[in-house]
Amino acid sequence: MTYQKRVPLLMLLDSIIVMFSIYVGYFILHPYSDFYTSKLLLISSLILLVSHHVFAFMYRLYHKAWEYASVGELWMIAKAVTFSILTAGIAQAVGVGHVYVRVLLITWMLHMLLIGGSRFSWRMYRDRYIKSKSEKSRTLIVGAGSAGTTVARQLLTSHEVELLPVAFVDDDPRKLKLEMYGLIVCGSIDEIPRIVQEQKIKDIIIAIPSLSKKEVRRIYEVCAQTEAKVKIMPMIEDVMTGKVSVSALRNVEVEDLLGREPVELDISAISETITGSTVMVTGAGGSIGSEICRQICKFKPSKLVLLGHGEFSIYTVDMELRSMYEKQIEIMPVIADVQDRNRIFEVMEEYKPDVVYHAAAHKHVPLMEGNPREAVKNNIFGTKNVAEAAETFAVKSFVLVSTDKAVNPPNVMGATKRVAEMIIQNLAKESNTKFVAVRFGNVLGSRGSVIPLFKKQIETGGPVTVTHEEMTRYFMTIPEASRLVIQAGTLARGGEVFVLDMGEPVKISDLAKNLITLSGYTIEEIGIQYSGIRPGEKMFEELLNENEMQKEQVFPKIHIGKAEPLNKSDLFCLIDKLKDMPVKEMKTELVKVANKKKSKQLQIAK
Repeated sequence: MTYQKRVPLLMLLDSIIVMFSIYVGYFILHPYSDFYTSKLLLISSLILLVSHHVFAFMYRLYHKAWEYASVGELWMIAKAVTFSILTAGIAQAVGVGHVYVRVLLITWMLHMLLIGGSRFSWRMYRDRYIKSKSEKSRTLIVGAGSAGTTVARQLLTSHEVELLPVAFVDDDPRKLKLEMYGLIVCGSIDEIPRIVQEQKIKDIIIAIPSLSKKEVRRIYEVCAQTEAKVKIMPMIEDVMTGKVSVSALRNVEVEDLLGREPVELDISAISETITGSTVMVTGAGGSIGSEICRQICKFKPSKLVLLGHGEFSIYTVDMELRSMYEKQIEIMPVIADVQDRNRIFEVMEEYKPDVVYHAAAHKHVPLMEGNPREAVKNNIFGTKNVAEAAETFAVKSFVLVSTDKAVNPPNVMGATKRVAEMIIQNLAKESNTKFVAVRFGNVLGSRGSVIPLFKKQIETGGPVTVTHEEMTRYFMTIPEASRLVIQAGTLARGGEVFVLDMGEPVKISDLAKNLITLSGYTIEEIGIQYSGIRPGEKMFEELLNENEMQKEQVFPKIHIGKAEPLNKSDLFCLIDKLKDMPVKEMKTELVKVANKKKSKQLQIAK
């Protein structure tokens, strides 16, 4: 109904209520008197009518959206009615020297009942009948605490969200069978499959913001036994302060199911290292490199050098960061290949960075098995070029982005990354530059990772291809990986290999199943096809081998390894010979050296 139609209608309704109430009030007290037909009562009622409309406009009773009426609106009605009754009483005292207190008291009560009731009846009708007859999705809320009840209340009053809450579940036995906003706590989290079936639930909302990642994963695994779609609420502080509404409910993501809490940063230590410094990131156009740049910008370096080989990727991240930080940070996009030694030295000399994050690398295992020479050129010679240039131009700290595949590597990619670690470990022994490496597992959503592949396969109807049912990997998010790299730079003393405590490894097959259900399909609809282990792949990844493991953490969730490099003479002898070594022999020598097994080739060379 439009405003022009609504105001006259409400005024007419209130006029009838006001005139009716004072006459009914007098009739209740004096049923056999003829005073209620007198001019005095008529004048009193007209004064009451005028004063009511004056105060109604003053307290904006005709401007309220009564379908959202609450205690605040009831208080406005009480003020308007009370002041209009007081005005009528004053008029009686002035006009006849007597106030009909009991009549006015009954009139006040009738006004509150009828005016308040007329307004709130619309909300009750809307909540109970109009909404229940709509095509909203029946929704179960996990958690009957303050967050869950806030979600329920907002859903019950929201036009925008097509979700209708019908029940709660909660593991607190004290809440069982309690009713909040007309919704009953039907059972515990483990009973969700039964409740979903009985209540014909289509959507489930996890509304417990304090949950750990492990608990979210447990709840999701219970919910996954049903066909209901699972959503998770935003932070309760954001909902209650109005920053976001319930319409900001998001789908549960794979990242929520990693089963561990993300690594936090030592903000003050990072600020000391980065703020006001010149920082260079190689491979800045890649998924990890670009995220490192985003994280670094939060700490306001004076200059950020974006170095990469791909023109478009560097252009993209440059434009993104300029749009947010151009007035605060001098951003310098540089097109250069880490394999070009002269160019790298030229760039390092020009910008003289304080900190270098080396993220440029070839990382795809099967692809590098077929192209080992390219892996050597980029991962080994490229790292050597950047690291030696950093040492030459007195860079304070150099952080190499490494991988769990560098542990006992059976493949070329992992072996080249381990050799890259050895290069910076040897340089650290005799350099003023602090050289360190950072190992982490697979990065969710990065280029070449399984998640984008699985999503594409699901979009095309499946099946999802998994190499082996029992294959496991460590996983982390792109922001997490980037934060670890930045934090490692502040912890560096020289020569360390830092490793993130990534919790328990995840089965690739479980990851595929979760992604299928998160996408709204069943495993049977999409299907999973096992294709067999590809060249160079391991069944189980490691972050440190038995000889490298140190249980103590140097920072929450960060360990330091004892990975010992090959001695410098043997290592650089191998690197020199790799340039002209036949491909087959190259692969053999790399794996031997990466696993610290001295080869005949090296013995002969010495």
